[in-house]
Amino acid sequence: MFISDCRREFYDVIVNQRVLLLVASDVDALCACKILQALFQCDHVQYTLVPVSGWQELETAFLEHKDQFKYFVLINCGANVDLLEILQPEEDTFFFVCDSHRPINVVNVYNDTQIKLLVKQDDDLDVPAYDDIFRDEEDEEEDSENENDESEPSEKRRRFEEDVIERTTKRRQRREWEARRQEILFDYEQYEYHGTSSAMVMFDLAWIMSKDLNDMLWWAIVGLTDQWVQDKITQMKYVTDIGVLQRHVSRHNHRNEDEENSLSIDCMRIAFEYDLRLALYQHWSLYESLCNTSYTSASLKLWSVQGQKRLQEFLADMGLPLKQVKQKFNSMDMSLKENLREMIEESANKFGMKDLRVQTFSIHFGFKNKFSASDIVYATASLMENVEEEGPETTNFIKALDSLSRGNLDKLHQGLDLAKKQLRAIQQTIASCICTNLVISQGPFLYCSLMEGTPDVKLFSKPVGLCLLSKYLLKSFVCSTKNKRCKLLPLIMAAPMDVEQGTVIMVGIPPETQSSDKKNFFGRAFEKAADSTSSRTLHNHFDMSIIELKTEDRSKFLDALISLLS
Repeated sequence: MFISDCRREFYDVIVNQRVLLLVASDVDALCACKILQALFQCDHVQYTLVPVSGWQELETAFLEHKDQFKYFVLINCGANVDLLEILQPEEDTFFFVCDSHRPINVVNVYNDTQIKLLVKQDDDLDVPAYDDIFRDEEDEEEDSENENDESEPSEKRRRFEEDVIERTTKRRQRREWEARRQEILFDYEQYEYHGTSSAMVMFDLAWIMSKDLNDMLWWAIVGLTDQWVQDKITQMKYVTDIGVLQRHVSRHNHRNEDEENSLSIDCMRIAFEYDLRLALYQHWSLYESLCNTSYTSASLKLWSVQGQKRLQEFLADMGLPLKQVKQKFNSMDMSLKENLREMIEESANKFGMKDLRVQTFSIHFGFKNKFSASDIVYATASLMENVEEEGPETTNFIKALDSLSRGNLDKLHQGLDLAKKQLRAIQQTIASCICTNLVISQGPFLYCSLMEGTPDVKLFSKPVGLCLLSKYLLKSFVCSTKNKRCKLLPLIMAAPMDVEQGTVIMVGIPPETQSSDKKNFFGRAFEKAADSTSSRTLHNHFDMSIIELKTEDRSKFLDALISLLS
């Protein structure tokens, strides 16, 4: 059931209990977790934190801890499946679910006792009415009084005929209701999408309790920016939520002119700004950032010789010397940096890049350290999916979580270096896929498969890395192809996951033209295709549009998808 008062129905209930926190492996979930941890620290709440990267880990964690805990908080996992059916908990176990995955499972919505959903009140959920989905079992047995009835035979026959007609009518009504129920559920569950960031929901809780700090506000900003970077929400939703957070930023970071009230230079400050849509450019060279940002790379078609020429023309139009552009951004001449944004925007408009400016926030730690929200997202996600160091995944999770604290700048810088490597690898892979025609049309969708042995292929065996590659590849392919029909198609991308077990990881991305609603239909399509072909698939990820598949079942699985979507 939906919680209307987060403080009374959620926080006040768990504040004196031992709580198990189950947190998904994405940046928004980490930010929500940091906010909740800060609140727990204020009130000395005892909790245990367990990272979970999929349904199997969630089940295992629950089974291991169900005897010690009665209160479970799930962050960015658990809303879009029937939790009670999966976990089979005792009746005195309670789940508080803060999850941005949509649609929310109807059983979770209408369970009044054990499932409590923390959802922003003004989210448009379109949940079907209770009576359309659930129906009390009717007692269809004949009335025993009829059998003992000692009335005339003709009277009995008439009553019998009436009963038969009534039962037939009830059966027909039940069949019609079932058919309508299936139709309503199909419409409701057909598309997967995302609601308000979980970090923003947790920040709202802190604000209601008057315990919101600047750190918590920054984590909420990073959580929202993660949704934007990962292309999970629409531009309209992003701008609306930015507006909400901007009011909080003004409240927390106002600076008066008089010296008595001015902030010390080593304080943390958050500022709203219109920044350039260039990945990590303040910690890289401008040239590298232009080459490895999806938007500029796709617009200029940098994988081609012609595209490289256009980049040189773009830089010449701005009047920026190559020597300046190719050195670290921090080392560029101050005279060039002062008007850099205006210069780039003006030239970008001439080259057809009209959306190079974006609303965002930046943070200052003292005089030297300045980061934009997207810098933190890239760094944290790269730390979480770090494939360079062997070891348990929980180690990466804890490192990523630590990098969000301002006391761990060394970990954040390590994350930025990893993010640069990942963005380079993505652009090199995109160039290779387009130049060697690896993206092929399968009829109702585009398909691209990375082979074992492809450079940096290990990076793309992880869900966030593969999703970023797929979304950027689709953008670039749409810019490069002359086939109008291909521009309207979705993309399925596959990459080797475990060579020894012979599995691939596969993700489905909706069409680039469908960017207005960000709804993904591949989750249900994958389930149906797997069922109809008995393919050995594992639907373990919290995003339904990501699956694992046995390599030898791939061709029959794709054939089923083609016939299903045609």
